[in-house]
Amino acid sequence: MSTFVHPQAIVNPKAELADGVTVGPFTVIEEGVTIGEGTWIAASVSIDRGARIGKECKIYQGAILATPPQDLKYRNEPTVLEIGDRTTVREYCTLHRATPATGVTRIGNDCLIMAYSHVAHDCHIGNNVVIANTVQMGGHTVIEDYAIIGGMSPIHQFVRIGCHSMMGGGWGAGKDVPPYVLAMGRPLSFEKLNTIGLRRRGFSPETIASIENAYRILYKSGFNVSDGVRHIEEEIKGVPEVDHIVEFVRSSSRGIIPWRRRVEGAPEI
Repeated sequence: MSTFVHPQAIVNPKAELADGVTVGPFTVIEEGVTIGEGTWIAASVSIDRGARIGKECKIYQGAILATPPQDLKYRNEPTVLEIGDRTTVREYCTLHRATPATGVTRIGNDCLIMAYSHVAHDCHIGNNVVIANTVQMGGHTVIEDYAIIGGMSPIHQFVRIGCHSMMGGGWGAGKDVPPYVLAMGRPLSFEKLNTIGLRRRGFSPETIASIENAYRILYKSGFNVSDGVRHIEEEIKGVPEVDHIVEFVRSSSRGIIPWRRRVEGAPEI
């Protein structure tokens, strides 16, 4: 495969472009950038130093990658933005490199980041994550594998979104969203298990039942969070997904979203 750079693109000689990379017109790629095989970059993209982009990615028009973090403490230290293989970044997204706090803003493999979304400094996004249009992340956000974030959603700094969870569009996340759940409402709350998503991804009925039982104990048994976690450990053993729920909740620094208690007769959201 041959590499193609449009004559009206500006690529620093110290940038490293692998075989099969395509660079569109008016795109600017700074020194120290590395781009993997087969990655396609559209017109008018800006890729600053510190970008490490994997294989077979697609970067659409107007996207801005690896520019300095929006952090007043940042003093131009060398940090990076890493993007895994086969990830798509749509139009006008802004993805910032890290601060020295972690040194890396990381986006995994096979992700889709839709138009106008912002990935702030030191965010860590797993594999197969879908981020819909205009999602705005604060710094140090963590999104685990296979999570789906609905459009126009602000996410507070240091919030974690658990794996295989789905966050409805237009709601704000100020607390951690545990794995495998559907979250919606204002304030953002536990709605139910993301059962459809889990079935589509091949989770067995027995595993889904165990996860559902864990959240019944955590949210609907009258325990506080600490006691709920302890009861989950006592009642459900040998299920890795439940073990992950326990670890996630126990390590939460911002606290987890609450259960949405419906008022009788109130309309559904």
